[in-house]
Amino acid sequence: MDTIENYILSHITPEDDYLHQLYRATNLKLLRPRMASGHIQGSLLRMLTALIKPEYVLEIGTFSGYSTLCIASALNLGSKIITYEINDEQEEFTRPWFENSPYANKIEFIIGDAVKLLPKSSKTFQMAFIDGNKRDYQTYYELIFPKMSLGSLIIFDNSLWNNRVADSSHNDAQTQSVRAFNDLVAADRRVESLIIPMRDGLTLLRKVKN
Repeated sequence: MDTIENYILSHITPEDDYLHQLYRATNLKLLRPRMASGHIQGSLLRMLTALIKPEYVLEIGTFSGYSTLCIASALNLGSKIITYEINDEQEEFTRPWFENSPYANKIEFIIGDAVKLLPKSSKTFQMAFIDGNKRDYQTYYELIFPKMSLGSLIIFDNSLWNNRVADSSHNDAQTQSVRAFNDLVAADRRVESLIIPMRDGLTLLRKVKN
């Protein structure tokens, strides 16, 4: 952990004990624990949720559920986050963390491919957090856009992809897909866009036109 991250962590609201336990378990028991949002990004997601006050939040890519719980913790009574995880082997780890949390009634955890399942949903979302397969980012964007209400916030994680998007020497399939997604939303006048250089890049999109 670098000096500036330590400094930030010592000057923000402390991590909730339950989330701390989850983050520790993620690092001890799961492969690629870096995929979990962590305290700084999780705090941003919680704060944005509290400001927006969404009725429904969409998440694609649950992993260990850290980001889900951060968002759920800021939802008003009666609001819900619907989170999709394509890896069915993840359910055994993640579901108990949801069910034993104080926010269990605010979380709908769906195991399956969001690309196939989401079109069947009739819900309209006011916020979305997308952290699924990077090769599918453009597909996710086109899929969820009609389901987002006007003025809603759409967040895509890993949009700098370890800074490879800005390095022309990297041309693997995932890097090219993230680049193509970044180009797509930058040119889309239906949204206002912002890339925050937090962790691996966080793209914030506000839907301003249908």
